[in-house]
Amino acid sequence: MSFQLAPLRRTDLDRCAELEIVLFSGDDPWRASAFRSELDAGHYYLGAYTGNELIGYAGLSVHGRPGSAEANVHTIGVDPEWQGQGVGRALLRALLAHADEFDAPVYLEVRTDNEAAIGLYLAHGFTRIGMRRRYYWPSGADAYTMARPARVAEEAT
Repeated sequence: MSFQLAPLRRTDLDRCAELEIVLFSGDDPWRASAFRSELDAGHYYLGAYTGNELIGYAGLSVHGRPGSAEANVHTIGVDPEWQGQGVGRALLRALLAHADEFDAPVYLEVRTDNEAAIGLYLAHGFTRIGMRRRYYWPSGADAYTMARPARVAEEAT
């Protein structure tokens, strides 16, 4: 089965919240209202769809002007039935392409025990730059802070 990426639809925010409960139940999953606030703030959010069904989502904020901007990955979530099929990779690549439009370095936090996500980020040019002890609540899980440098025009060609 194939999927396509498109801007996240407000009609899918309840589905995002449902997936959050499945994916992040021990770490204060986002409610639909949190996703609504992200969209209202103008952040870049995508959905991965098969037909009309949302199977994944991802969000990024970019602050500043091209050349001096910074970007932060807010979230990436993929329905467990679709994990390992390239959905997360496609969402991350789309977020990175958007950050590249601003020549922005990209930062994120990831649980230190999420080996699949860490591997995905390392494969896309991220490095570990720090550790945030007890970052996730209420589980108290640690997080790595990871960064990917800005892509310059010469690298994009």
